Amino acid sequence: MATRIAQRRERIYVDGEWLETENVVSVSDLAEGGEFAQVAAAGPTEARAALAAAHEIKPTLRETTVVERATWCESIAEGLREREEELAEVIVREAGKPISSARGEVEQAAERFDRAAEEARNIVSKGEYREGSTAGHEGWQAIVKHEPIGAVLCITPYNYPLATTALQVAPAIAAGNSVLLKPASKTPISAAILADVIADIDGMPDGAFNFVPGEASEIGDVLAGDDRINAIAMTGSSGAGKHVARESGMVNLHMELGGNAPAIVFDDADLTDVAGNCAKGSFKYAGQRCSAISRVLAHESVHDDLVDILDGQMDAWQAGDLFDENTAFGPLISEEQADWVEELVDDALEKGADLVRGGKRRAPEGVPDELADQFFEPTLLANVPHDARLVDEEQFGPIAAITTFEDEAEALEIANGSDLALDAAVFTSDYKRAMRMAERIDAGAVRINGAPSHGLGDVPFGGNKDSGIGREGLDASIHAMMRKKSIVL
Repeated sequence: MATRIAQRRERIYVDGEWLETENVVSVSDLAEGGEFAQVAAAGPTEARAALAAAHEIKPTLRETTVVERATWCESIAEGLREREEELAEVIVREAGKPISSARGEVEQAAERFDRAAEEARNIVSKGEYREGSTAGHEGWQAIVKHEPIGAVLCITPYNYPLATTALQVAPAIAAGNSVLLKPASKTPISAAILADVIADIDGMPDGAFNFVPGEASEIGDVLAGDDRINAIAMTGSSGAGKHVARESGMVNLHMELGGNAPAIVFDDADLTDVAGNCAKGSFKYAGQRCSAISRVLAHESVHDDLVDILDGQMDAWQAGDLFDENTAFGPLISEEQADWVEELVDDALEKGADLVRGGKRRAPEGVPDELADQFFEPTLLANVPHDARLVDEEQFGPIAAITTFEDEAEALEIANGSDLALDAAVFTSDYKRAMRMAERIDAGAVRINGAPSHGLGDVPFGGNKDSGIGREGLDASIHAMMRKKSIVL
């Protein structure tokens, strides 16, 4: 067990100043119980001050060069690496993530700032030259250049509180925009440390970055509904995304929302490989990932074998001390989330699914009583009926739900039946079938013979239907956070 870091109190950062407020957001310690931190809670007054600062600095930021902005991003990456151990411990405590994953998240965040600097240089250096090619435009010459979009509101989730924040903030800064960062209320402390790192960057003007933690009910609509915002980058639930979209008006929406990834397993797939991928895809970070494999669609001829093999691999997925390097996962983010997972499992069982393993709340030894109800066992369900809610609804829990299909048409019907369409996977040794299925599955990304993974964002990702708008990734996000201007010579 790590030595508990001192109780910490973080502040708001607006227009280059650190501010206190009367209200605070308390942050639970998911490793040891109790409260380990507080952060000042922005209200409408502080939110409007941040909006004004971000708006007023736009002309100054438009005059900055990509070299300056890339240097800022590289300095931020260096600052994050210098505080790796502090950040890793904070992520363990606020997000309930095992220490090995938390360290990896810090490095991923730092690398995203480095890569954003590299991508911005590349994008900005490749403007376009055009000649008129229609009647009346003979002899016209034009250059098409990129410029910042303006002020970007970044709304970040609890499950990757630093890495996903970096995926939004780094492209926004690299593209020359001002930023307003609204972190998830359950996990604002790693974002506060990022704000502290950014506040120390030489040459970055006041107002270019603003940190406004607080309750969404208090400041969410104030921020999202203000016409000084030019783009909103958001990772969160589909319901929250729809609400923000209704409030935002005419802005660029860049949203990665809910997921319910199907893994379609054909009878010629390597079932041992499938089981390993599905276990990791379903149980990593207790399934609290938008790209998690939430439902396994197995050909009826291999269902039983796959269940047996997957069952045999589940001993490796056990909750434990979050500061133990060998711990696979920890608690869910809240009792309410555990209630939701339990509700979906109970629904599947009531409709006829077979419980192979797990299915209930169980905390490892030594867990404080107040955290016990947030632990849910890694759960394997077999023969899940197609009308079970977890076949269509987002789980965000450690569940491997296996159902069957008879042929390609039925597999596609099940996979595409959900309102969520973020990721999917296809397991088969038949190349033509793999490509045929990948093209017909309604999802933003399809992985062949592997679990979905968004990685650093070098490959664009995002969802269809209720799973989002646009595509994230370092170059994709920078493009979304810039606009084009044609200058006719």
